[in-house]
Order: sequence, then structure tokens, then C-alpha cells
Amino acid sequence: MYLRYTSTGYLLISPADNCHRIVDAMLAAGYNEEFCVALDFSPGFVARLMEAGFLVMSMKIDEEETGGKADENPAYILLPKLHLVRSALFFENLRIKRSIRRFLGRYELRPNADFDRILDRCVQVHGADWLTPPLVESVRRIRKNALAAHPPDRPPPLPAARAYPTSFALYRDGKLAAGEFGIIVGRVYTSYSGYYDEDNAGTVQLIHTARYLRERGFAFFDLGMPLDYKTDLGAVRISPEEFVRLFRGYERPQTVY
Repeated sequence: MYLRYTSTGYLLISPADNCHRIVDAMLAAGYNEEFCVALDFSPGFVARLMEAGFLVMSMKIDEEETGGKADENPAYILLPKLHLVRSALFFENLRIKRSIRRFLGRYELRPNADFDRILDRCVQVHGADWLTPPLVESVRRIRKNALAAHPPDRPPPLPAARAYPTSFALYRDGKLAAGEFGIIVGRVYTSYSGYYDEDNAGTVQLIHTARYLRERGFAFFDLGMPLDYKTDLGAVRISPEEFVRLFRGYERPQTVY
């Protein structure tokens, strides 16, 4: 497969490309960058990137790069990311510290709830450096399209056969205390971003989410970039080759809910 690169050496992906074959070519060529570049924010293309195993990020191009006034007419690019090291939580490895156990019963997890509110809050808390307006809009449209394909009284099945944006809301005493959103593809859930408004609520939300995923037949919890708090929960580091092998092994759900 012929690969195209930017002048700075990043792989360029277009809607005409087969995203799964792009991943194969990246691994075969030993591509040593985590990010690729794409210019199309259409929901169908972004969904196909997600379904190939990319964690899709984005950024605004600086004024110097565009030769104009970026704030008046901002330009954005997609940054599909295939981590050189991926953090994966296999449910049998889930560790819950004794100090956090007493908090678990205080909260209620509401899966697939408050999606727009949680997405907006993630942008508010973490900024729009990578959750840029066109990416946020594309994610919303992917979710809207998925919901439209099912009757109002029957939400999309989880696990989902195609890329499906979802959320996990954590409540205490009727108040939203923490939340995260991510993407389901087959029996893999990939976390994109989260936030918490109470001490320990973020950790509790991750634990309850991991338990929910295990109960619903998911294969593992894809946590993206390795960080200490993920390792503390029992997540392990895997190579891109191992991630792709596992991800493709669970591309299609075995159970319909």
C-alpha cells in the first residue's frame, strides 16, 4: 500500500483510504510516530478511523502555519493516534485500593447518560487543545447517527458493532459528581476524556465503569496513554501490534443487549 506523508514526516490519511489497511502498513513499516494527520472531519471518516483502532484527536493550526489570522478563521487538523505504548485494563487485573473501597457505595453509575453534558464539561475542564470544536461536533454527529438507527425505546446495543460514542455518569445524592466519554467498537471501550468535581469521584467512576464493562461482556478497557493512576488500577502496557491484534479480535460483539 502506498503511504503519503506530510513535509514534516507524518503519515497523511484521507477519506479515500482503507483505515484498517493503513494501520497494517504503519505496523509493517515501523512507523515511529504516535500521530498521523488528516484534514477531513466528516463523521463517517472519523468513525472509520475509530473503528480501525485510532484514538482520534485534533488541534488548531497556529497563525504562523496558516499565514493568516487564525482566531478570525481558525484552521484545524485531525490527529489520529495509534499509541506506541497503550494502556489496557483487563478486568481480572482490576485493583481497588482499600482506601477507596468505602467510597464505592456512595455513588451511582449511569451508563450512556448525560453525554452532551459530560462532553461539554470535559472541554470546560481540560480545554479545547485537542477536543476542538470540529472534532466535538463530529463526535456528536456520530452519536446522533447511531441513535437515529434505533427506535427511541431501544438504544444501540452495547457492545456495538460500529463506532458508538457513549458516556459514563457518576452521581451522588442526585448530583453529577464525575463523568467520562469514549468510544465503543465491538467489545472494546476506549476512554477519551473525563473529569471529576469531588475528591475520589474520578477513581470511583473508573472502577464502576470497569465493573459495568466486565458485566456486559466487554473484552478490556482501553485507557489510551499510560499514566500512573491507570497502572494503580491494574492497567498494563501493551505494544501497538498487541493492541491491534486484540482490538481486531473483538471488533464485533458476541452478545446483543
